[in-house]
Amino acid sequence: MEFSLASSLPLLFLLLLPLLYFLYLHRDPKKQPQANGLKVYPILGTLPHFVKNQDRFLEWSTAVMQSSPVHTMSFKVPGLTGGAITADPACVEHILKTNFGNYPKGELTVSMLEDFLGHGIFNSDGEQWLWQRKAASYEFSKRSLRNFVVDAVRFEVLERLLPLLSRAELDGQTLDVQDVLERFAFDNICRVAFGEDPACLGEESMASGEFMSAFNDAQNTIMARFMSPAKWLWRVKRALNMEPERRMRSALAAIHGYADKIVRERRERGEAGLVSRDDFLSRFAAAGEQYSDESLRDVVTNFILAGRDTTSSALTWFFWLLSTRPDVEGKLVREIRAVRAQNAHGVGATTFSFDELREMSYLHAAITESMRLYPPVSADTHSCKEDDFLPDGTFVGKGWLMTYCAYAMARLESVWGEDCEEFRPERWLDEEGAFRPENPFKYPVFHAGPRMCLGKEMAYIQMKSIMACVLERFSLVYVGGEGHPKLIMSLTLRMGSGLPMQVKSRES
Repeated sequence: MEFSLASSLPLLFLLLLPLLYFLYLHRDPKKQPQANGLKVYPILGTLPHFVKNQDRFLEWSTAVMQSSPVHTMSFKVPGLTGGAITADPACVEHILKTNFGNYPKGELTVSMLEDFLGHGIFNSDGEQWLWQRKAASYEFSKRSLRNFVVDAVRFEVLERLLPLLSRAELDGQTLDVQDVLERFAFDNICRVAFGEDPACLGEESMASGEFMSAFNDAQNTIMARFMSPAKWLWRVKRALNMEPERRMRSALAAIHGYADKIVRERRERGEAGLVSRDDFLSRFAAAGEQYSDESLRDVVTNFILAGRDTTSSALTWFFWLLSTRPDVEGKLVREIRAVRAQNAHGVGATTFSFDELREMSYLHAAITESMRLYPPVSADTHSCKEDDFLPDGTFVGKGWLMTYCAYAMARLESVWGEDCEEFRPERWLDEEGAFRPENPFKYPVFHAGPRMCLGKEMAYIQMKSIMACVLERFSLVYVGGEGHPKLIMSLTLRMGSGLPMQVKSRES
């Protein structure tokens, strides 16, 4: 039987009641959380609000920050880990740049992710993070890796995605496009990251299917750990083999088994002199003994998380938004056809070159606007090393979890204007139609500061290539009924019931 937060709260409260009362009497009024209009209960503070809204936390916290004058909310129950969430660009800059050293991932955050991501680049601090960052930055700067990414996307689009859409159109089949895109992104990141082709979008193998399912289970369990007001409670559940930690145990076995197999085969091929240096894992493994098998396993899991889930999330929400705006779709199709027509090799070509993709400013703007409204990573969490005050005056205590929420930022009129909740690609274009980027602290979809995403350019290449090829040939029609798709806040932003769509061939 699943051990839920609601069922564990009474026991937790009874155990901590004496300590809570003592700390309540000795609290420092200058360091109290901002209630932001929420009712503050004696001793429990704002905890009941978080318990009540745990199933719709993203929407609820966004509404709270929208109504707050400072667009920041904080919470602290005596005896439990405190935290703060902000949607203020000035506070985001403070966390990610100005006072970067005071907001590492932190021991608490790292410990909750360690069994899943190890000490890879997304779950490390200090020197451990820095040398991985430098190594990854060096590889990402190489033209050979960019070309390899372009070739990998081209193969997956031509050999699998477009034929799959054609078959669905001919058969009148309804596709779960979210599932299709997740399998596409998994195939693609496996080819780019470690030169493997699991063929999930073709004839799915049992091993890769199990891995994908396990990856989803692990992400959901990690989110449950972060959402719990008692950050140690997951350890108790793991020790007692209770859900969702029981499911996490089997998920990790599948994930590590799959990743270890890849690393072992790479080592064996390397010893035999058969390793290609194009994929990312080969480039890391070529560094020699600097990387242990466990370190290389962390490379595998971290880059699958970065390459599969973020890309598929961005594409899923893009196609849903586009289905609600035929005017935007029409502009995109006209731009794609114009680029195709003005290039000499356009006639008969099946994909687009890197230079052709760069010419598609409106497509670039539409993707950027889609990710503004539905950022693949809707919120990112750091730890506070020492007591601090944010630029808006909010106190953040030592050991607190400090989160910035890109999803909420997109819905603030003070940041994006009165039309902030409208899907409007034009906001990213200047008067001549050229793309105009925004301050990354106002648009932290790819993070910002020293931890800025290294794969940003490659992500755009992949997404623009996929979207241009699909939109040139097909129109995807949403058939999921009226209303907004349910938001699932995992490590990435997903749709609760998938994205059911029908494929229509686009007339010449």
